[in-house]
Amino acid sequence: MSAIGPDFISLQVSNLEGSAEFYQNYLGLVRSQAGPPHAVVFDTKPIAFALRDLMPGTELGAGTQPGLGVALWLHAPDTQDIHDKLIAAGVTITSAPIDGPFGRTFTFADPDGYQVTLHSKA
Repeated sequence: MSAIGPDFISLQVSNLEGSAEFYQNYLGLVRSQAGPPHAVVFDTKPIAFALRDLMPGTELGAGTQPGLGVALWLHAPDTQDIHDKLIAAGVTITSAPIDGPFGRTFTFADPDGYQVTLHSKA
């Protein structure tokens, strides 16, 4: 027996509805009807992406950055448009857009400080 690979990614967030609205409004993610009441699951392909309430004992502000050491990349064909929208909203861009092997790529900090990289080429 062996693992096949990732098939579900979720982030624990301090404000479930606020974070869900951020990902909907700025990244265009669409909520799925699936998921328990303590989470918002988005209709993403090929891997499901979700946000969930904090688990007991989790303190996102306790470290320097939530998820430090984990790289979360999302494919977005309109990366530059999303970047410009985030800049206009005052969202922190932690790595400016560059063109590379994954297309137009940049990294931003979400409402909880998670570093999320968007890239335009799958």
